[in-house]
Amino acid sequence: MTTTVRGIESFSDLVGSELGHGEWHRIDQDMINRFADATGDHQWIHIDPERAESGPFGTTIAHGYLTLSLIPVFLHEVLEVEGISMGVNYGCNRVRFPAPVPVNSNLRLRASVAEVEEVSGGVQIALDVTLETEGAEKPSCVAQVVYRYYR
Repeated sequence: MTTTVRGIESFSDLVGSELGHGEWHRIDQDMINRFADATGDHQWIHIDPERAESGPFGTTIAHGYLTLSLIPVFLHEVLEVEGISMGVNYGCNRVRFPAPVPVNSNLRLRASVAEVEEVSGGVQIALDVTLETEGAEKPSCVAQVVYRYYR
């Protein structure tokens, strides 16, 4: 389910609202390896399946920052904003990684609108976001992300 916002004036009506969750997305070894190459983080728990078998997770795991970086991609499945000139990722108020994302897991985003405030030329919204790994007891990432949308 996607929530569509038509114009920045509509955001204030969403404070406290659950936007729902997106679809499941497979996190495979190729994606993890490409992220390792992009960031230079080649720690064995991410890229060495043989060594990771005897490691703490029994397999390779996605980087925490890979999980975090998927928020803007997955967010489009639950929030569509129309009638704006531009939207920008403004940052994060907090981020935690309570549980790993094992290779070949399915991950999805759940979001709700925490707060909306006016800024020069637009609005700033804070979203409470949870990234869930299918079948896991704990979420893989819990964050409050901040976006700005301009008229």
